[in-house]
Amino acid sequence: MAVEIVVEEQKLGINNVMKVGDRVRVKESVIVYHHPEHRSQAFDLKGTEGEIAAIVTQWQGRPVSANFPLLVQFSKKFKAHLREDELEVI
Repeated sequence: MAVEIVVEEQKLGINNVMKVGDRVRVKESVIVYHHPEHRSQAFDLKGTEGEIAAIVTQWQGRPVSANFPLLVQFSKKFKAHLREDELEVI
């Protein structure tokens, strides 16, 4: 099972530098509209720190090619899907 996941990550071009549990910081300007404290307003995540909660490579047991494969938990109520090039490990 683990070998299959690694192969799928390689096929999807996902770099294995970041892993679940890593502390990360948003290094580029990323605008979101679903931040709980700024609902329906533009909010820039640049400089915000969080923890990688998941790397999305499968959905219901099938491989997916997610555009934003890293799920980052910023606070108890706020998560966002981001690309690897938008983040830096701290």
